[in-house]
Amino acid sequence: MSLRIEPKEMAEVLVKVRKMALAHDMSIKLGKSLIMSGDLFPEDIAPVLAPNKYGNVAIFPMAWGFTHKSTPKPLVNCRVETADSKPLWRDSWYRRRCVIPASWYYEWGYPIFDNDSRSMIEHRNTKKIKFAIQTEGSDITYIAGLYRYEEHCGMQVPMFSILTREAAGTVRDIHDRMPLILDKDNVLDWIRPNGNPSAIVEKALTNMAFEQAVEYPRFPPETITA
Repeated sequence: MSLRIEPKEMAEVLVKVRKMALAHDMSIKLGKSLIMSGDLFPEDIAPVLAPNKYGNVAIFPMAWGFTHKSTPKPLVNCRVETADSKPLWRDSWYRRRCVIPASWYYEWGYPIFDNDSRSMIEHRNTKKIKFAIQTEGSDITYIAGLYRYEEHCGMQVPMFSILTREAAGTVRDIHDRMPLILDKDNVLDWIRPNGNPSAIVEKALTNMAFEQAVEYPRFPPETITA
């Protein structure tokens, strides 16, 4: 999975987060770009919604993917079915929840044809293609996540991971998993430290719009300045 952030749609958020001292420190220490728009991949820095010290929604820079000694790869996804029980995720599930706003996310899946008469085996043997998937009727897709702080390069770095669930709705025809997508009205309830995450999960959105993805340059020309 990867994400897409369109600079025009999220200009206000991007301008704000790029000015933060934390973002500049992370960029220097981790050797990562602060563009934070275009296509984003694991380990990139992204703008993330999380509670400030007053419990209100605020924007923060975070790096994508928890780290763990068991694997050299970042842990970019967490299954919502086990987030409240596995030691790696449990504390964040109850105390540190966040939301990643994106224009859409990418997923590799099987192509869909009108009047498809293929068998399941034939369907699964088809070459996968890249889809761009977003909340139906919205320019911004609010993806639920968890975060924590990790020691990297001598600083406490906020890291996030995306929660995934069993695919629902039309996404089931593409892939067996999908991110946990929230309605905008549920963002505050999700990130509130004393909230009930299990109740919000029951309200997750399933109506997604998708199309075959367009390949963009890794970092497209900027259209906004910080």
